[in-house]
Amino acid sequence: MGEVGEFIRGNGLQKSDLRDEGAPAIHYGQVHTHYGTWAIETKSFVSEALASKLRKANPGDLVIATTSEDDEAVGKSVAWVGNGAAAVGGDAYIYRHTLDPKYVAYFFQTDDFQGQKKRSITGTKVRRVSGDSLSKILIPVPERAEQERVVNILDNFDALVNDLAIGLPAELVARRKQYEYYRDTLLTFQEAVV
Repeated sequence: MGEVGEFIRGNGLQKSDLRDEGAPAIHYGQVHTHYGTWAIETKSFVSEALASKLRKANPGDLVIATTSEDDEAVGKSVAWVGNGAAAVGGDAYIYRHTLDPKYVAYFFQTDDFQGQKKRSITGTKVRRVSGDSLSKILIPVPERAEQERVVNILDNFDALVNDLAIGLPAELVARRKQYEYYRDTLLTFQEAVV
């Protein structure tokens, strides 16, 4: 990964600095809890004064959470595809690269990435991975058109899965009503039949 991009460590952003408005900011903890594969808006913001002092992810960069309490979550990433820069804190790296940002973010979810990453994790209670270690991970780099094709397929599949998850409760309600109707119909007897 170091041959097709660079890892830049975030700096100085504390959870207590987050606000509901101001300059866009991505806190590493939110990468774990709030963001999916990619984001066009940030959950939080910081003051303009603080933002001017922080390192920022540009549109197309990846924001990678480099600390966690478990190995699976170390290295979780989000492709920042919003408009303008977003401030990034010290427990995250910005990966500035030449690839399709969503392609890289989807790669970070693969077993291949997970296997390579696990060899570089350090720490006992708090697990960490460094930018230097991440730069040594091998990533397949097909032509840009192929990266975009892969992203299109995965985005469509992701949307389908999310639509089903959203639709599932409604489907369950409909099936429950159907069940209740047939149950009530089947268990309602005419007096003559009884």
